[in-house]
Amino acid sequence: MALADLFLGLLGEGPAHGYDLKLRLDRRFEGSKPLPFAQVYATLSRLQRDGLVEVAEVSQDGGPERIVYAITDAGRTALDDWLSTTEPAGPYPAGELARKTIVALHLDSDAATFLQRQRAVHLGRMRELVQARSRTRDPSVRLGLEYAIDHLDADLRWIETAAATPVEVSRTRPAEPGGDGPLAPDGADAGKPHDPSRPDVASRGTERG
Repeated sequence: MALADLFLGLLGEGPAHGYDLKLRLDRRFEGSKPLPFAQVYATLSRLQRDGLVEVAEVSQDGGPERIVYAITDAGRTALDDWLSTTEPAGPYPAGELARKTIVALHLDSDAATFLQRQRAVHLGRMRELVQARSRTRDPSVRLGLEYAIDHLDADLRWIETAAATPVEVSRTRPAEPGGDGPLAPDGADAGKPHDPSRPDVASRGTERG
């Protein structure tokens, strides 16, 4: 999430202080992880340093000091540039779920049990988001929830595909320093790179018989 760009977008609607920006961002993107306050003020500080926002008002009202920020002309230009720039359609890098599953499959680990547990986690999160979608009346919040739900649905379909995909487990030994590649599986000629096209010892013995 481009947090600085999102803040510029919120401030484009009107001046606001950091606490208000956090609440609006968390509410508008309900499917995302809540934003830490420290990250809010660090981002606002960088935006102010870069001349994209400015302090519009400082108030206290008997409590902690509250700084109201406003977007500058340079900030509006940066916001317009961000909104007009299309996002790349892919290819998408493998996420942690995909990386962990692929490693487990190649190690002959219990990937099936992991995928079952992961599916349960995804379904639980999807139920939460569907309930949140049914509660909101804000179209923009609903759009954000729909986006998160659709991505969870895609993950669930990928989990089903992964669970049904056989992967040949690697049995090769590590290559020796200075070697040309992976060594042959145990039982093949020691110290020589394995050539899949060359019959192994057992095959040659069978041919002689």
